[in-house]
Amino acid sequence: MIHLNSWDLVWAALLVLGLAATSRRMGLGLTRSILVSAARTLVQLGLIGLVLKSLFAVQNPFWVALVALGMLGAASHEVWARQKRPFVGLWGLGIGAGAMFISSFTVTFFALVVILQNDPWWEPQYAIPMVGMLLGNTMNGVSLGINHVTFAAFKEKGQIEARLLLGQTAAQAIGGVKREAVRVGLTPIINTMAAAGLVSLPGMMTGQILAGGDPLEAAKYQVLIIFMIAAGSGFGILASVHFTGQRLFDERDRLRPDRLKPARFG
Repeated sequence: MIHLNSWDLVWAALLVLGLAATSRRMGLGLTRSILVSAARTLVQLGLIGLVLKSLFAVQNPFWVALVALGMLGAASHEVWARQKRPFVGLWGLGIGAGAMFISSFTVTFFALVVILQNDPWWEPQYAIPMVGMLLGNTMNGVSLGINHVTFAAFKEKGQIEARLLLGQTAAQAIGGVKREAVRVGLTPIINTMAAAGLVSLPGMMTGQILAGGDPLEAAKYQVLIIFMIAAGSGFGILASVHFTGQRLFDERDRLRPDRLKPARFG
């Protein structure tokens, strides 16, 4: 394995700075976002590297669970921050957090216990990276799904209420919106599965190959991860879209757009 030093990272950072300078010159308004995101990447990955190094040495299930819950909290905040019309109150965070907890943690537990059969099953070397990959990808799908339902429900308020007046239930009135939201949320992972190995080498496989691992073994691990991500994202999207649809109506099947905050951007 080729070890990187600080200067190697400096050269890579210069490319990002060049991108930021180009953005500024073109007046795209993205310079600050590029620089802040790059700085966050450097700080966050550096800190998580130190945390994982200590976590691997301690081998304590309590700390593994604490780190996993911390990652869930961060993912939930990102889902909430990407919503154009989030729910008022804790529901804005709760739906995304609940859906990701149900899907990502369940799929990770299944993979660790049934497929990998590691002893102990919660060993941080396997548990934390898998939870991270599941949450990162599920977060994107859940965010797209929730955002589509809330925005479409507000935009198509008149149509939905007309269906309700014609005698449809809340589930029937918003059923088309929910189905489209699931399709929107699933599109990224479907594209990833379709292009894996043909257009791109996914991150985990690339990392194992760069570390000197056997390419065939790396491919098998990558297939496992992609299938886990697909299942976790799919079930997470289904759960989040279902709960979002329910929250948009009250117990008398009345559409409640007042439960959504005003549009925050775009």
